[in-house]
Amino acid sequence: MTDPTATDVVIPIRRLDPDLPLPAYAHPGDAGADLVAAEDAELAPGHRAKVRTGIAVAIPDGYVGLVHPRSGLAARLGVTVLNAPGTVDAGYRGEILVILVNHDPVNTVKISRGDRIAQLVVQRVERASFHVVDDLGDTARGAGGHGSTGGHSALPTQQQFRTEGGYDVLP
Repeated sequence: MTDPTATDVVIPIRRLDPDLPLPAYAHPGDAGADLVAAEDAELAPGHRAKVRTGIAVAIPDGYVGLVHPRSGLAARLGVTVLNAPGTVDAGYRGEILVILVNHDPVNTVKISRGDRIAQLVVQRVERASFHVVDDLGDTARGAGGHGSTGGHSALPTQQQFRTEGGYDVLP
């Protein structure tokens, strides 16, 4: 069995605000380290804000930092990361900013300095080279996407779509 507290990669970090905690994993084996707000923010219904975290990191080549939402904020308050997951590329050295959005239709949400607002997941990445071809080959799925496999009773059936400009659209 692997040690869930073992680290696979070292991430150099600059503390831009020495009074805030460093990113931390809440439990052994967690994938995401909590990021905290470096400032207060107020999110009116439907509004968004870039919230500073007070840290900058040097993600090593071959890795990426992904800023994911915290499920508790989404479930309890309707607040999530707008561009989830946000991408922290290996070459970026600026402060990590989290774009939060309030999806609650009624309530304004206040974020306080020190609140846990997102999670940073560090993953290995593969770089791809892209080659133009005339044919991609056939698969069972083909070009089906965007709900083509169904799975939810509220989804329209394929018969309810019409094709327009090469795309399936609802009538």
